Amino acid sequence: MNTKNILSKVPEATVIFWITKVLTTGMGETASDYFVTHLVPAVAVALGAIGLIVVLLLQFSTKRYVPWVYWLTVVMVSVFGTMAADILHVGLGIPYIVSTIFFIVVLSLIFIIWYSTEKTLSIHSITTRRREVFYWLTILTTFALGTATGDLTATTLHLGYLASGILFAIAIAIPAVLYAVFKLNEIFTFWFAYILTRPLGASFSDWMAVSHARGGLAWGSGSVTFALTILIVLFVGYLTLSDSPSS
Repeated sequence: MNTKNILSKVPEATVIFWITKVLTTGMGETASDYFVTHLVPAVAVALGAIGLIVVLLLQFSTKRYVPWVYWLTVVMVSVFGTMAADILHVGLGIPYIVSTIFFIVVLSLIFIIWYSTEKTLSIHSITTRRREVFYWLTILTTFALGTATGDLTATTLHLGYLASGILFAIAIAIPAVLYAVFKLNEIFTFWFAYILTRPLGASFSDWMAVSHARGGLAWGSGSVTFALTILIVLFVGYLTLSDSPSS
């Protein structure tokens, strides 16, 4: 594999980064639900896979961090990651607890292989093609894991979507406090928080989208997807115009 050095193509983990990341997780959840519901599920998944491949090729073809390309890739990873997790449960009947454990194992293996190969898991080190591959494999797996985990708490554990969202909002504050107060390892706290953004955003977006009978606001997956897409476009537009530096 080509390991030639490239300019870093990963954005700084600023406040805008985290807000946009949570928005993409919510948007990916409801967009996946919308397309699977309104299209033949197999067709929706196939289109999601094709879309993901196209934007990944675009992302890998760029020479540096380009906000709209990067975040479009994150959105498609979010949509397909949701589909991948849902396939295991809805399509194959695998319980959420099993799929959650499965994705934890997969993510752990990726981290182990990544670290043993590159000796670092820092997002500031994404300056070779191989590290970029590890990065996006990790991102895809965190989205699938977060989807399974969010559904596990909301449905299997019967917390509901709103309570799950509040739970993950509290949980995501833990790495921030550990880093700010106790100076816990920056890389560990980053990935800890990154993983939690998925069930956080997905839980609140599901709460807004699902029916009153399921404990939601009944706004519909299409409406929530559209609203979140507008917000993402606005934030990415801001990042583009401000020429946010890459990490």
